[in-house]
Amino acid sequence: MSLPAAAQSVPREPSGNVFVDKKGVMRWQKGKQEVALFGVNYTTPFAHAYRAHQRLGVPHEQAIAQDVYHLSRLGVDAFRVHVWDVEITDTVGNLQENEHLKLLDFLVNQLKQRGIKIILTPIAYWNNGYPEEDTGTGFSSIYSKTQAYTNPRAIAAQERYLTQFLNHRNPYTKQLNREDPDIIAFEVCNEPKYNKPEAQITSFADRMTQAIRATGCRKPVFYNVSENPDVYEAVLNAKVDGLTYQWYPQGLVSGHALLGNFLPYVDQYPIPYRQDPRFTSRAKMIYEFESADIIQPVMYPFMARSFREAGFQWATQFAYDPLAMAYANTEYQTHYLNLAYTPAKAISLLIAGKVFRNVKRGQSFGRYPADSVFNSFRVSYRQQLSEMNSPEEFYYTNSTTTAPKQPAKLQHLAGVGSSPVVRYGGTGAYFLDKLAPGVWRLEIMPDAVPIRDPFEKASLSKHVTQILWNEQPLQVSLQELGSNFSIKGLNVNNTVQAQATNGRTTVQPGVYLLSAAGKPTSAFTEQSTFRHIKLGEFVAPQATELGPQVLHTPPAQAVAGQPLRIAATLTGLASGDSVFLVAQHYYGRTRTLPMSTATYATVEATVPADLLYAGQLRYWVVLRNGNKSLTFPGGFRGKPRDWDYAHTEHFAVPIVATGTPLPLFQAHLDQERIEARGLASNAWTDYVTLPNGPLALRLVQGPPRKGQPAATGPAANLRAYFGDKLASRQIDMGTFKEVVVRARSSQPGAQVKMTLMTKDAVAYSAPLPLSAEVQDIRIPLSAFQPDALLLAPRPYPGFLPLQYQSGSKAALKLAEVEVLQVVWDAAAVTRNPLSVDIEFISLQ
Repeated sequence: MSLPAAAQSVPREPSGNVFVDKKGVMRWQKGKQEVALFGVNYTTPFAHAYRAHQRLGVPHEQAIAQDVYHLSRLGVDAFRVHVWDVEITDTVGNLQENEHLKLLDFLVNQLKQRGIKIILTPIAYWNNGYPEEDTGTGFSSIYSKTQAYTNPRAIAAQERYLTQFLNHRNPYTKQLNREDPDIIAFEVCNEPKYNKPEAQITSFADRMTQAIRATGCRKPVFYNVSENPDVYEAVLNAKVDGLTYQWYPQGLVSGHALLGNFLPYVDQYPIPYRQDPRFTSRAKMIYEFESADIIQPVMYPFMARSFREAGFQWATQFAYDPLAMAYANTEYQTHYLNLAYTPAKAISLLIAGKVFRNVKRGQSFGRYPADSVFNSFRVSYRQQLSEMNSPEEFYYTNSTTTAPKQPAKLQHLAGVGSSPVVRYGGTGAYFLDKLAPGVWRLEIMPDAVPIRDPFEKASLSKHVTQILWNEQPLQVSLQELGSNFSIKGLNVNNTVQAQATNGRTTVQPGVYLLSAAGKPTSAFTEQSTFRHIKLGEFVAPQATELGPQVLHTPPAQAVAGQPLRIAATLTGLASGDSVFLVAQHYYGRTRTLPMSTATYATVEATVPADLLYAGQLRYWVVLRNGNKSLTFPGGFRGKPRDWDYAHTEHFAVPIVATGTPLPLFQAHLDQERIEARGLASNAWTDYVTLPNGPLALRLVQGPPRKGQPAATGPAANLRAYFGDKLASRQIDMGTFKEVVVRARSSQPGAQVKMTLMTKDAVAYSAPLPLSAEVQDIRIPLSAFQPDALLLAPRPYPGFLPLQYQSGSKAALKLAEVEVLQVVWDAAAVTRNPLSVDIEFISLQ
């Protein structure tokens, strides 16, 4: 049964194909409205995702159908993928009717049923191995990217393949790819690799476009221009309808979660040749984007707004993690996005889609931080909050005190945490959608708890997020529902029939019908349709069978004579369990302290001051149920004070006197938590031992390669987040007077500076004079002056700005600082490489 017309009144994009007008605007054929579509890449039919589902025993069709349902819940209306041609062709370009092609066809059909539009990139150029061995046998397995546009056989293979791919009939839709109205355009190839001369590049792009046109296809043809910025004119001169770009604003594959305020990195997307008529007359598409190695739910809405300011009409994140694999994040470890496993980041994608469709093409809101509030949106790094608040829609990525703009007009709500409308005790995402006056659909996802850094080296045998199915408290405050609304389960095996008391109830993951007292609901069944879903649809992973888990990083230091709060993430706490902190001054007194539950999966206790005299505090988290105990770290049976507890693992924190130096970077300890990279093409980083033995980070700049111009600007840098370290010394913040750097340089007069960045991304710098000998350089905090912030890790594409200048002129406040950078400017290198070695940086 379909819902009443009022519940179905959802704006729909015009059906049919699109065209690009003379001003480079992509429009729907029917109605001529501008296109504005936002979504994801998704790769289950191919490569590692395909093999991982096989290994896990998950049917591919089932996985695709479930993931596309979640994409629909997140409001996705755009899908793009670079088709792994290496898995569906032979070496001469003949299309192979195999399982990979069948699954792509199935995926296309699923997307169409959810109203999601599609742009396909038929040629990927990738083999299929990453992160494993290559097994592909198509033409991309024998031709490199540079051969692809220069070797006549490679060119012929691509022409043959494009012809057959566009003329391929999808057995599910019964339509040819070139005719399917929901496949609105084609991007020829994914991230080609080009060198001068440019004429050969233009010729190849024209030949590929002609191969598509020769099939009778009249849909827009897009071509990648951002991967090869040095020869961009070659693509601008080609006979294509649109240009494609990507955005990785802080690089890729840091190997750990990046911390700090990265909003300046996504504040704008300025294209150097944006006034060129060959650019302005083409449609613009972002084929891939991601805030790589960042789990913060604040990046996507800013990126979406910057895309619109730059004139883009299509943007698709890379890549949405399939549900079956998201527990381990092996689908490109530098990315992590899934509704069940990264709920806040997923809701931020939903909000970003709203931004993309709401902000006008070319519209600007100024520069950060003035643009943190725009239209119906708000983004806050400090609160880790992205928010949309319009009369009909209210979405948030974290608990918020913001009230809905017009509660009586509210139609849709989604969030993580609590708000004035919904107070929820769990950590999963939830959705509330109005079906009729006094009748709402509630969808609750399971609790998701991070238990490891998701951006470390990945493995299908290692869980990074734990899923738990819990009964959680819920309070809904909607006037039209009243305080005693009814609750009815809708999804399979959900037989709940209950009534709220003062708006309060408890719920488990699932789908529910909420109805005001006396409201008839017989018209709303699990088969009723709403937008592109059925009311009873529900997809969620099963609980992770890992048992209790603890995630905790000890404070960097504790201050002697001051109480110390210890907080940890603890999952699997069951009814009747109790949690204790066993705290021991090393070889001294030991206390067993009860830990309280602050919020779900967070436990905490305060170690009293009398245990915190100078030395070291060792401690353990103990989960007890009756006579059984588990001790962390390690999850071992028993308690640390048992006579036969033989495990040596423990947490530890040094206890220091007021005024003791605070290490901000130590080369021998911090390799896995800092970012150190070369920025110039002939620069890199390494670790070396100094003459007196300690390990040091080495920044290196080599001579330019033959024919390469001398490097200019920053050569290499170190970036280190230390906000967590500083937090442990808040009580004696006023004692710190200087930054001390132990370092040296092989270059006399090396241009090196030390930069401190605040939570609001205001940068302050001071010169760092180095000599050939290892020495301590002392920089008074008063010497740091407002400066531009180096955007490192380096944004990609390489034409994007490397600096952000805050408008603030306020003096440095140490309590606001959380990131340091050491920036080394390029020098003239003639023969032997130059280097800068950094052993440690501390506050004193």
